[in-house]
Amino acid sequence: MISKITGQLISLHTDFAIISASPFEYEVLIPEYTRRQLQNEIGKTVSLHTIYSIDGNPQGKLTPRLIGFLTQAEREFFDLFCSVDGVGTRKALRAMVRPVKEIAIAIEEKDEKFLSGLPGIGNAMSERIVAKLRRKVPKFALLVGGNIPNDVEQQTDIVSETYEALIALGHSESDARHLLDAAIKSKNKFKDSAEMIQIIYTINRNVKQNLE
Repeated sequence: MISKITGQLISLHTDFAIISASPFEYEVLIPEYTRRQLQNEIGKTVSLHTIYSIDGNPQGKLTPRLIGFLTQAEREFFDLFCSVDGVGTRKALRAMVRPVKEIAIAIEEKDEKFLSGLPGIGNAMSERIVAKLRRKVPKFALLVGGNIPNDVEQQTDIVSETYEALIALGHSESDARHLLDAAIKSKNKFKDSAEMIQIIYTINRNVKQNLE
């Protein structure tokens, strides 16, 4: 399985890129947001994190496809997005016209109006996406520069548990995300969610004192 491809970006089309990785040229499907990021990279060496997919009907012609993303986090989010019943690779590719962080925040905050405005995602589908993914996207809502911070990636379970704990303590989804964001930026290490919550409240208390 090809998980990453690096080569010269030969050409860019509406929904795919052609990458030359000698001795082969690969056609890689890409979402609109990725296409926009690559517009000024034609002729340059680029790297795409890829997913191998089979396109077509099991009773008909099956075509292998490579789907590419600029970051590992985008690839992981796409895989998660496709886990929603009725989405599939083509619909997910069409829908990803906005940064992953924005889509993840919309899911987390149950912003079905935003989600239903994505290409191919209507009201019914947006409800399904929120119901399926709302508790699974906190780390994507914390993306910094398109990437999940290393400490967050390594401590995904702790971040998710802390998010759930903050919600249980009465914080809104938005407030919980902002508190987590501040804790991540502090670059502290967390051995468990209890320690992370303690640091979150310490940071929050210090911020309030500085404002007084």
